[in-house]
Amino acid sequence: MVKRYLTPLVALSAGFIWTAEAQQPIGPELDGAQIEAIEDVVRNYLLSHPEILRDAARVLEQRERAAAVERQRQAIAALSDQLTQDPDTPVMGNPDGDVTVVEFFDYRCPYCRGVVDDLLREVEADGGIRLAMKELPVLGPASVDAAYAALAAAEQGKYDEFHVALMRAPGGLDKRTILSIARETGLDVPRLREDMASPEIAAMVERNLELAGSLNVTGTPSFVVGDTIVPGALNMEQLRTLVATARQRASRSDPSAAPSGQE
Repeated sequence: MVKRYLTPLVALSAGFIWTAEAQQPIGPELDGAQIEAIEDVVRNYLLSHPEILRDAARVLEQRERAAAVERQRQAIAALSDQLTQDPDTPVMGNPDGDVTVVEFFDYRCPYCRGVVDDLLREVEADGGIRLAMKELPVLGPASVDAAYAALAAAEQGKYDEFHVALMRAPGGLDKRTILSIARETGLDVPRLREDMASPEIAAMVERNLELAGSLNVTGTPSFVVGDTIVPGALNMEQLRTLVATARQRASRSDPSAAPSGQE
């Protein structure tokens, strides 16, 4: 008798239970001729019904996507404090809001620039959103300079104004332009330059880069709302839906909680 291992597909087709650990089926041993006959049946069936392979690939893709979403949710839960409660992260909108929206962004990212006005209007209209700003300078040295300058501006209490001015600045950003915008925003530029060189600000940006890596955030902008990560420039309808979902979940866990900033 010829001893051969069955492939998982053939084993299942023959009514065997396949055990990955043992790499062999549980069931009676077949000889070579029987295995070849089963393989021919399976092969001919797949050739006659190739859509099975397409359907199987679609199911596999759906399962992998669902698994990735679940891994992402677990990562968000594990890193929740770093995402939403880091005291060094600048917050725009309502600092006491009931829903935190986290944005990873780069000042030189055109998609970040494109969404900023709509985003800030939506945050103001909602009244209960904390917008946690995660500087993620991934587009070169000028991006790093802008991120350092913005965090240094927060030390002077002018993060919001400077952030908006950088995002709306026409043309490209370089260090000279960044400092010029800082001067126009009313910042103390010598102090700003000194703070930009501080190891504390470098450490803040490094933490953001590590956090993005842990969440598999690979580009800007990326948003985190509740247990969901949205890569790319989300539209305001998406944002409203995500915020409403986060509020519903919060109210289920704490029925006495009321949306902050709203009647």
